Amino acid sequence: MIEYIKGILTDLNPTEAVVEAAGVGYALAITLPTYSALIGKDEPSAVSPQPSEVKLYVTEVIREDAHELYGFTSRAERQLFELLMTVSGVGASTARMILSAFSAEELRMLIATGNAKGMAKVKGLGPKTAQRIIVDLKDKALKLDLGGDPTELPMAFDEPADSGVKAEAVSALTMLGFAAAASGKAVDKILKNDPTLKVESVIREALKML
Repeated sequence: MIEYIKGILTDLNPTEAVVEAAGVGYALAITLPTYSALIGKDEPSAVSPQPSEVKLYVTEVIREDAHELYGFTSRAERQLFELLMTVSGVGASTARMILSAFSAEELRMLIATGNAKGMAKVKGLGPKTAQRIIVDLKDKALKLDLGGDPTELPMAFDEPADSGVKAEAVSALTMLGFAAAASGKAVDKILKNDPTLKVESVIREALKML
């Protein structure tokens, strides 16, 4: 079992980070909070990040047709991810989408307050599954220590979005399984309302619309 991977961040986009360790490049699926935290270690545009050393806590998801690695900048976010996958009907893709739509603290608050309606805004997560998450995880989620959690890094909204924000957001949403046409319309609407949003914020809002 892999606990974490520590190495050089060689490639980064909102859904995947590539970390080179001991001459091997590991492709890890990531959440938006982890993407935001990794951006803080590099240039503002993380499409081609400057080489820097990072440490990602890893969850291995092994299926008959795939062996996937999911990376997180904090143990707390990884714990939430793994807790979500213990709930019937919640797989790795859905768990990642939930943690991309909400920060770790936001998700814990939704669970603590029993807000199934708010949680069900995530595509593919119906009211019944949201309620099941709340029932199954309420006690466990409240015990997690999120203090000083890197997933809670504030996002900046004061810089104008560059011309690649839409393309990067649509690309990330497509990788998450959404149709390109629908993703484009959602992103256009979001950027029309607030053109200063950064790509991770656009994706997070789109996940609640699609």
